[in-house]
Amino acid sequence: MKIRASIRKMCNNCRLIRRKGKIFIICKNPKHKQRQIKKFS
Repeated sequence: MKIRASIRKMCNNCRLIRRKGKIFIICKNPKHKQRQIKKFS
């Protein structure tokens, strides 16, 4: 799973979902899995 500050859909199968306040991308392709990090300043 990639953990990034900005996430975006990489293909048509990617789905943007929210779980417990975190934003995820789930997809049929395991390489496309992503989670967004929260930046604290």
